[in-house]
Amino acid sequence: MESLQTTCCVVGGGPAGVMLGYLLARKGVDVVVLEKHGDFFRDFRGDTVHPSTLQLMYELGLLEDFLKVPHQQVRSVGVRIGDYSFTVANIRHLPTRCKFVALMPQWDFLNFLSERARRFPGFDLRMEYEGVGLLRSGQSIAGVEAKTPDGLVEIRADLVIACDGRHSIMRQAAGLKVQEFGVPIDVLWFRISRHSGDPEQVLGNVNYGRVLILINRGDYFQAGFIIPKGSFDEIKQRGLPAFRQSISRIAPYLGDRVNELENWDRISLLTVQINRLQKWYRDGLLCIGDAAHAMSPAGGVGINLAIQDAVATANILAETLREGRVTEAELARVQQRREFPTRVTQALQVNAHKAFERLFQTSGPLQAPWQLKAMTYVPGRRTMLGYVVGVGVRPEHVAGARKGAWDQPWSLRKAAVHAGAAIGAAVATMRALRS
Repeated sequence: MESLQTTCCVVGGGPAGVMLGYLLARKGVDVVVLEKHGDFFRDFRGDTVHPSTLQLMYELGLLEDFLKVPHQQVRSVGVRIGDYSFTVANIRHLPTRCKFVALMPQWDFLNFLSERARRFPGFDLRMEYEGVGLLRSGQSIAGVEAKTPDGLVEIRADLVIACDGRHSIMRQAAGLKVQEFGVPIDVLWFRISRHSGDPEQVLGNVNYGRVLILINRGDYFQAGFIIPKGSFDEIKQRGLPAFRQSISRIAPYLGDRVNELENWDRISLLTVQINRLQKWYRDGLLCIGDAAHAMSPAGGVGINLAIQDAVATANILAETLREGRVTEAELARVQQRREFPTRVTQALQVNAHKAFERLFQTSGPLQAPWQLKAMTYVPGRRTMLGYVVGVGVRPEHVAGARKGAWDQPWSLRKAAVHAGAAIGAAVATMRALRS
């Protein structure tokens, strides 16, 4: 069996894994990143690059080139409940360099970042290397066993970092315990063409006991149809005509386009999960991103949170990795740093999902409750919720990066106040929806 030796082995070439590989190699750490596929091309993966992630690209000196990659810009998020429309979140006034969410195919983001990372001598990206097991030395993790087209390979490392997603093989092999939170929804993703008069920004359409999310991708919408958990087989039994009718009833302007959904192969099921590890690490192994905490697609914040994990991990561990003295206490510092924003974000998502349980019990036309209409007039609400979506709880910054990245008018204290107010506004909005 072929054997490799490195300082850090990152399992999973998604946003968290590639960003972490870049940051560690930038700090002089030898790192091998394993990606089980031959390329990054996968449809219906998270394509949102949030303002806090764009901020990191600025701090790294990559933003100017990054924004040359084709993308769309989202500056607000709207919702239509029945015949009542309003703006939920406004991203235009955030204290960040970029006051928008960039919509970019994830494979473009990963290709861009991995190409820049290859400029560092310590960065080694191995495509078609699937981590299938852990190597052990006594009670410690000593590396990864990877499956490749040429057979099994052992990659021995001082530290293994699992970034292999919500179905992480690494955390399963390590026997780490997962705490599950009940989720009442799944999401059906598909594409449908977009015309010039259609909504520009992200729009949620709520009516007839269902929710349809439409994300502007230029000449098409990336559409998410929210359904009760486990109901996809029942929907398929009713047939495509009934599914098309559900879409056109919620968004009538799509009525002339629903026939583009010619078969069920054009529709992808995302089984929604919210969970997190009780302990993110053991000697020689650390889990971050979805491997440590699976997020709901609500708010599109899962990728943002995973990238923030990667930044915190690099900030805390880069020096000790270079010196070969990573301990469990150092790994615990990463969890301590990132568990709070994870818990807050997941709590908001769990509360948001409770609104769907009541919604699914209705089938007729929906009227927006007066409490929700009243909430739309609360001063600063849209900017506050924009902060939750665009920046999140406890945004990270690259240690030693360029200074002055944040707009000066927003002090850290002001940002903290807005973050707290935003969470309060989010909870109040959810309670209004649930009523």
